[in-house]
Amino acid sequence: MPRMMVVIFGTSRLLWMLFAASQAFQIEISPESKLIAQIGDSVSLTCSTTGCDAPSFSWRTQIDSPLNGKVRSEGTKSTLTLSPVGFENEHSYLCTATCDSRKREKGIQVEIFSFSKDPEIHLSGFLEVGKPVTVTCLVRDVYPFDRLEMDLLKGHHLVKNQEFLEDMDRKSLETKSLEVTFTPVSEDIGKSLVCRAKLHIAEIDLMLKERETTEILQVYISPKNTVISVNPSTMLQEGDSVTMTCSSDGLPAPEILWSKKLENGNLQPLSGNATLTLIAMRMEDSGIYVCEAVNPVGGNRKEVELIVQEEPFTVEISPGSQIAAQIGDSVVLTCGVTGCESPSFSWRTQIDSPLSGKVRSEGTKSTLTLSPVGFENEHSYLCTATCGHKKLEKGIQVEVYSFPRDPEIEMSDLLVDGNPVTVTCKVPNVYPFDRLEIELLKGESIMKNQEFFGDMDKQSLETKSLEMTFIPTTEDTGKVLVCQAKLHIDEMEFEPKQRWGTQTLYVNVVPRNVTILVSPSTILEEGSSVNMTCFSDGFPTPKILWSKQLHDGDLQPLSENTTLTLIATKMDDSGIYVCEGINQAGISRKEVELIIQVAPKDIQLTVFPSETVKEGDTVIITCTCGNVPETWIILKKKAEIGDKLLKSIRGAYTIRKAQLEDAGVYECESKNEVGSQLRSLTLDVKGRENAKDYFSPELLVLYCASSLIIPAIGMIIYFARRANMKGSYSLVEAQKSKV
Repeated sequence: MPRMMVVIFGTSRLLWMLFAASQAFQIEISPESKLIAQIGDSVSLTCSTTGCDAPSFSWRTQIDSPLNGKVRSEGTKSTLTLSPVGFENEHSYLCTATCDSRKREKGIQVEIFSFSKDPEIHLSGFLEVGKPVTVTCLVRDVYPFDRLEMDLLKGHHLVKNQEFLEDMDRKSLETKSLEVTFTPVSEDIGKSLVCRAKLHIAEIDLMLKERETTEILQVYISPKNTVISVNPSTMLQEGDSVTMTCSSDGLPAPEILWSKKLENGNLQPLSGNATLTLIAMRMEDSGIYVCEAVNPVGGNRKEVELIVQEEPFTVEISPGSQIAAQIGDSVVLTCGVTGCESPSFSWRTQIDSPLSGKVRSEGTKSTLTLSPVGFENEHSYLCTATCGHKKLEKGIQVEVYSFPRDPEIEMSDLLVDGNPVTVTCKVPNVYPFDRLEIELLKGESIMKNQEFFGDMDKQSLETKSLEMTFIPTTEDTGKVLVCQAKLHIDEMEFEPKQRWGTQTLYVNVVPRNVTILVSPSTILEEGSSVNMTCFSDGFPTPKILWSKQLHDGDLQPLSENTTLTLIATKMDDSGIYVCEGINQAGISRKEVELIIQVAPKDIQLTVFPSETVKEGDTVIITCTCGNVPETWIILKKKAEIGDKLLKSIRGAYTIRKAQLEDAGVYECESKNEVGSQLRSLTLDVKGRENAKDYFSPELLVLYCASSLIIPAIGMIIYFARRANMKGSYSLVEAQKSKV
């Protein structure tokens, strides 16, 4: 087995040697045939072989110039590094590889260029509208410049194109430029100026062979149209102030510089603001003031002359030549001087009356304070100001008046619909009252007007009034009563000369149309409930008061609610109920009678002399109801063929000479609207034993007596019960025909 492996291994090695010997010895170089390198960069040329394990390498230029690079060989590769690339590297480089007796050679052409900087834009000066300027587009350190092309654009418009097709007598870095002269216009503001350069070498990248620079045009306009405005005037008095404002057109906006021209012609700088303010001016401030508008491209100036005059000595009095002062107020009269720093003052009245005021002088002012103003201050006051040898006087007339309060409206009584009332419009403390006018209006209608003309024998405060009687109606409610007072002193300046007093009318209406609603009825059964509701018209809305009328006529207050409710009524609740509608204008009332009924009870049915009588006797059957007299009393005799209704007198039925057929059942029914009750008895009539007994004198006397006594007893009982029943009525007499 080991011998077999040795044979196989030897055979494989022989085959490998034969395969290696069959591989050709080759050489490659990269980049391939040509390399474009920028001056100053670093590049590497690589030479590699195949088909030889340990070749040897050598590098040279085709014209045997120095390599100007570093060689490094390792294994099957050799590298030539050119750093930095210069003109001396623009050659055809050859790499030679030797393997044993075999030699291979490969070449590469190295070409160089320079285009490392963006173009530069240079202007010959500021871009000023209307003035020519030269633009230079500059490209530095270009090689080869015969391949260079330059464009100059303004906005999107091509201004100039230039190519540099010329012979190159030497290898060197050149600076090339393009120049254009143009005149800027205002439309050029904000446009872009573009300098674009191209190096026409097809083998290099686009990013390397095109460069451009952009600059936004900053167009300037030299200052012009410079204007100065002066407030208040160029002619001034000493102590005045003046404001001068300067403006100018230009781009960029001009800077404003103020100065004053001196006697020697030089300028004294004053301010760098557009507005120059001078206060408390003196005569030496007179002169020529210069405004100069300046920006980077020029300047423009404007001059103005100020004249400051000496201030004259004057006296002024305030508030004016005349003042109206209200009695009781405080008034200050002021005397002021101009044109004098330290004047002296004095005050007096024109008729040399006492001043009745306080004087205070300070500096160039003096004041006379009248407080409080009275009749004694109604004068013409004079202020005298003295300055050195100069003396001036000024006067003011003080007139007094009194009109301090709005008119007052008073009513003689409450406003009630249909009732006359007197309105008084009062104006207090008026002076002069002979100029007073009072007008009374209702809404927009004039009710009365009065003027108070007359001689005033003395100076005094008077209270004046106007009176008028009218009858208010409900239509007046909501209207406004206006009392207008006017003080006709047009020559006096004061406010107000008119005053108003107002009062809104609310006309009261006496309660009326009192209405009572009773539910369910005014006639009730004992124990039931009743609601009595009362309404009344009036203004203001009447208050409702319920009461019950007592036997003596007095009223017992019950409720102040609109509805009076009685629950579980009793007989005592019967009576007259009174509803009163009450407001501040009056009272109105309404009555209702309430009747409480009780069902019949305690009915009694009696017979006199007894329930058993003899034929020929007189029999009285009496039916009474003990609780109420307001009942129907019905007496009848029961019979098979039909009951017989008996005619009774006050519930009593008399049978004279009773017969056998009068025997039987007698029934009494007591009833009213609420209910009824029945009672019955049986009358037994015995036959006569003999005629003597029948006609006995004793029986006849008894009969006569009973016929008088029993009715009398019945009447006594009736009147006694009736006296005890309050508010009752009898149904017996109403039904006499039915008994």
